[in-house]
Amino acid sequence: MARSFVRETDFTADEIRQVISQCADMKQGRTQPTPLAGKSAALIFTKESLRTRLSFEVGVSELGGAPIYVTDAEIKLGQRESVADAARVLSRYVGLIMIRTFEQEDVEELAQYASVPVVNGLTDLLHPCQILGDYFTIVEHKPGQDRYSICYLGDGNNIVNSWLNLATLLPLDLRIGTDDDCHPDPALLKAAQASAHSQVLVTSDPKEAVAGADVVYTDVWASMGQKHLAEEKEQKLRRFQLNSSLLAEADRSALVMHCLPAERGKEITDEVMDGPQSVVFDQAENRLHIQKAIMLFLLEHS
Repeated sequence: MARSFVRETDFTADEIRQVISQCADMKQGRTQPTPLAGKSAALIFTKESLRTRLSFEVGVSELGGAPIYVTDAEIKLGQRESVADAARVLSRYVGLIMIRTFEQEDVEELAQYASVPVVNGLTDLLHPCQILGDYFTIVEHKPGQDRYSICYLGDGNNIVNSWLNLATLLPLDLRIGTDDDCHPDPALLKAAQASAHSQVLVTSDPKEAVAGADVVYTDVWASMGQKHLAEEKEQKLRRFQLNSSLLAEADRSALVMHCLPAERGKEITDEVMDGPQSVVFDQAENRLHIQKAIMLFLLEHS
């Protein structure tokens, strides 16, 4: 049966460490495997994209494969035909499927019926490739630590949900600074808070969230599909803006992170995003390297 990466918990902690190590090797040029040589990969997008599309297209090419960009106009997943039938058909043509879409259930059903690996490029619930790339970026800039204190400021969206999943696997001190009306997924929060090796705090006090953190992370206040709530979210979350004053509450060597695209002047200010502590564009680059490592792992274990 093919291995897929639909949510962070599809990997064990040891497997995540293996993927991180392989990512470092490929980024530094020590290895350049081509497991997709002679094969194609279907890259399905029902949401618009810049980083996800380009990083996967380049990544598939560098792994020896041919990327095929598929939009909602062609596939209309679950409408023109069932998700299960689409999975079975795609598996006859390609060696791997990546999908960036709205519903987590669609990705899980695709993985259930596909006979090739399926990679979750993003859903409204989770953004697993982003979070593994972010963790790799943290390890790259702060090597040798067994545990990181990570502060997230803003809306309880798919980024936060993915950090919560990662906290069930790896030791993290995760602080989530958000409004009481903007909490992350309650089931994922409960699971992370029950983890024996991580600490998870949700607070409405931004200074409490940031205090002494190794990493301060933020994202847009209204995600794709929620732009009609932008004004409401801004009113609730503006006190969580990542600015120089709030960043001063973190560790002096704290990393500043943002998954992009950013709405500068709202959730993050220019002086912070462009400042010396920012690794925002390293994060963006590392999407390519981590996704190559994820695809390599899945193809080797399928």
